[in-house]
Amino acid sequence: MSISDNINDYNSLKTAVKLLESPSITAKISNIISFPIEGAVKKLPKSVTKKINGAVQVALYKAADVALWSIDNQPHKSASTKLHKLYAATSGALGGAFGFTSLFIELPISTTIMMRAVADVARSEGFDLNDLSTKVACIEVFAIGGNNSKDDTTETGYYLSRSFMTESIRQLSKELAEMAAKQGANKFSPTQTGKWLAKIIEKVASRFGVVITNKFAAQVVPVIGALSGATLNTLFTHFYQDIARGHFIIKRLENQYGYEQVKEEYQKILNKS
Repeated sequence: MSISDNINDYNSLKTAVKLLESPSITAKISNIISFPIEGAVKKLPKSVTKKINGAVQVALYKAADVALWSIDNQPHKSASTKLHKLYAATSGALGGAFGFTSLFIELPISTTIMMRAVADVARSEGFDLNDLSTKVACIEVFAIGGNNSKDDTTETGYYLSRSFMTESIRQLSKELAEMAAKQGANKFSPTQTGKWLAKIIEKVASRFGVVITNKFAAQVVPVIGALSGATLNTLFTHFYQDIARGHFIIKRLENQYGYEQVKEEYQKILNKS
């Protein structure tokens, strides 16, 4: 059966294309502050950029565990999008109130909130949060649209953004899914699971780190004093909720129709837009 023969699934795919091909988070920040964010990034000391990249990787590690653990595993339960944006705004306001250095303290908190929002969306699309492949997919969201070279579009499109991971990492994800189906994710040793996730998080952090660097740079631009940490965190959470919605719609449809068919229909819809 073709996905185009099912009106509900086809409309879901159209929604996913719209969400996933929207302007990048960097472009959204630049539009709000009316200031080219790239210029602000160049003014950041290299030591700060290096510290941000290290903090991002640590934040993703912590967020992946805490966020999924803190949500009840009830597939198809509606996502609490407004609640997570409220949490994010509160976190950003507290970080902004204590200046730039406090952002390194606030980062793990805001990343966990965003990861929790992503997991919430995954659950609402019917995914099992106890499945290790779902956890991997949640982490993957933070690499989509993250390393853009244009101010008005997502860098390469959704499927090319997904393909940034090396063949070994993509094969790893496949192996995880196959092993989970055979023996259950709960039988993986903590050491084995941690090693697999470490490889994935390292790849994702290299792209998400670019986004967070842009966010930090925006918060120290003098012309945006009125733009609070709360506003930026709300914007980020909303963005990744949308990316997660599109991503897990695609993953759900790929499970049903196959990767190639969904990708082909995705491209047809994109070309028509």
